[in-house]
Amino acid sequence: MAFVMSMRWAGVTPQQYDEVSDLVRWEEQTPQGLILHVARFEGGALLVTDVWDSQGDFERFFADRLAGAVKEAGLAGEPETAFTPLHRRFIAPGVSGAA
Repeated sequence: MAFVMSMRWAGVTPQQYDEVSDLVRWEEQTPQGLILHVARFEGGALLVTDVWDSQGDFERFFADRLAGAVKEAGLAGEPETAFTPLHRRFIAPGVSGAA
């Protein structure tokens, strides 16, 4: 069963997000189990919505690849993260690709 990961990380800037993305290169080397990643900024916080094959896939990705980049980019604090089972997924016809 797939899971939706919702994350809010106060104080993270678009520049820090881009730095982490450049370090981890998840678009070029897709993490095992990642189905969808959406990031946005609102109210001084990074907001992320991901769909993963399992919560464990995200946790492995965080431990193996993301945590080091987060530290290197100097992200402060801890994110608020929640996992919920995915009920349904729809991707509009013709939509594909990254970024």
